[in-house]
Amino acid sequence: MANKLVNYSTDRGLAIIELNNPPANSYGLDLLRELDDAIIQARLDEDVHVLVLRGAGDRFFCAGADIKMLNESSPAGRYNFALFGNETLQRLERTPKLVIAALNGHATGGGLEIAMACDIRLARKGGGRVGVPEVNLGAIPGMGGTQRLPRLIGRGRAIELMTTGRLLEFEEAHALGIVNQVLESDGFWEKVLEYARQFVVPNRASAAVGWIKRAVTSGLDASLDVGLAVERELLQQAFTSEDLKEGTSAFLEKRKAVYKGR
Repeated sequence: MANKLVNYSTDRGLAIIELNNPPANSYGLDLLRELDDAIIQARLDEDVHVLVLRGAGDRFFCAGADIKMLNESSPAGRYNFALFGNETLQRLERTPKLVIAALNGHATGGGLEIAMACDIRLARKGGGRVGVPEVNLGAIPGMGGTQRLPRLIGRGRAIELMTTGRLLEFEEAHALGIVNQVLESDGFWEKVLEYARQFVVPNRASAAVGWIKRAVTSGLDASLDVGLAVERELLQQAFTSEDLKEGTSAFLEKRKAVYKGR
């Protein structure tokens, strides 16, 4: 039996999704299919509150698409491959659970685009670089990079990075806002897990975390009026939740809340 290209496991409220195509963890259609399956599995599992993505090994998170595969594909095949990739990352982005990318190594091209579809990016200090260098192959970022990067760092900076193809050390990427935090290299994975567990019940109202994500994601793609309407609808769901009752009671009783994610 062939090795899995995406490893999936759960650990106390976390879904661990590992891209497993070393050394570069580049992806073709088979890996994207397995990634899509893992996203759906985590999304439907009521015991999973946070998804954490990482790459196998310590050199690459993901180096992007398999260039040899793309070179051998027909134009129609390349288009449908890109379309499927976009659909997979939209599913990841719109999953109503927090998604954290653990950048244990380089995240370039489509690898950075996968990371940008996550909600939070944590990088290993001195562990690699990020960038969208597709222009050096005569292509453009095709897994959402032209849309998500400007939303993260602004139009001008995003266009400059995409048209020069320049790669950034994690520390510079953090300064620009591409990376949320740079964590010490020693014990990096343990630090990622510790960070992720703050969002898992009973520590946090994970349903509220999901509603916040949905409000932000939907609102950014709409007018302010539509975004506020979405916010009100999700707030109403929060008002009727068990977690809100527990949170307000704990506040009034001056005790630590114990959330259930409902």
